[in-house]
Amino acid sequence: MKIGLLGFGTVGKGVYDLTKPRADMQVVRVLCRRELHLPDAEVTHNFEDILRDDSIDTVVEAIGGLHPAWDYVKSAIEAGKNVVTANKAMVATFYDELIPLTEKMGVHFRCTASVGGGIGWLSELERVRRIETVSRVGGIMNGTCNYILDSMSRLNLDYAEALRQAQELGYAEADPSTDVDGIDTWHKLIVSANIAFGVSLDRNAIPAAGIRSISAADVEEFKKRDLVCKLVSTATSQDGRFSAYVQPTLYPQGQPEAAVPANYNLITLEGNVSGRQSFFGQGAGRYPTAYNVVQDCADFLTGHGFYGPGGPKVSIDNSEKMVYYVRGEKDAWLVANGAESWGSAIVTKPVSVEDMHAWLRAHPGSFIAAVPSYL
Repeated sequence: MKIGLLGFGTVGKGVYDLTKPRADMQVVRVLCRRELHLPDAEVTHNFEDILRDDSIDTVVEAIGGLHPAWDYVKSAIEAGKNVVTANKAMVATFYDELIPLTEKMGVHFRCTASVGGGIGWLSELERVRRIETVSRVGGIMNGTCNYILDSMSRLNLDYAEALRQAQELGYAEADPSTDVDGIDTWHKLIVSANIAFGVSLDRNAIPAAGIRSISAADVEEFKKRDLVCKLVSTATSQDGRFSAYVQPTLYPQGQPEAAVPANYNLITLEGNVSGRQSFFGQGAGRYPTAYNVVQDCADFLTGHGFYGPGGPKVSIDNSEKMVYYVRGEKDAWLVANGAESWGSAIVTKPVSVEDMHAWLRAHPGSFIAAVPSYL
């Protein structure tokens, strides 16, 4: 296998290092903006050099973002090259065009590292779907948010200090918006659910609530009740109805989710044969992520392409009712749906996920967390 590597940052360098000792795959060209000299690969600033090289059968995209990553990936597929990526934003955004294009061109495409980093989550979904139906996927998918929430709960830090420490450790970007606003988790949920259910969810109808507005006072209210807050994604498939959302959720001490530390992930599926399966590990990092990129390349060598056939576009029904902890403006709707008070916050009667997220969009700066029904 001859590989054209797009990008030589954290993941790209890891891919280069892991393939270097292998006899069955070799990085022969690297697209990189900066000046770079490699002993066994040609470095270029021009993607066309990779696209026009007929010896390159596989392109590994490690640039990130939507553009030019998508433009390069689309061109590579149209040129008949297999593609591996860790870019969840690109896969989630262009899923409806990407998967049919790979099928049309007869090329392989995989993106295992896009969800869970070093956790083989998507490849496990592929195995599960061979013999059973998946009814639910989701969990803790963002290490940055988990680090912040874990630090606030265990170390009694406020949000700003927990975020600062996450940035110092490299777990959070200088602009952490994609993580703390739930967008990164949202992308990962879309990719996971599409593969798990064999469909294409209407991503514009999937709401995401993040943790930006959580306060130390919120965490104290949770502690009084032996609860821990985590940012959680959920997607379900039942009798042709699909729901999907991202939101902070409370768990009692002793639950597996409550115990997930630092920047770790815990991602779960429920199947009609195997029941509940959870996958725990670090969701990011150079070599954990590069490991799954190289695993995808190895899968190509054995003829394995995407995790399953593409499916139809389906709508989202978030009419499921849940109880919520809500801190924000006590308007008429919130007061009418209030059941009790936790400090300055209201705990609601059961309200639909759709209505709760609509309220949150109308009240930016507020904070919500789902309260499981068994509490």
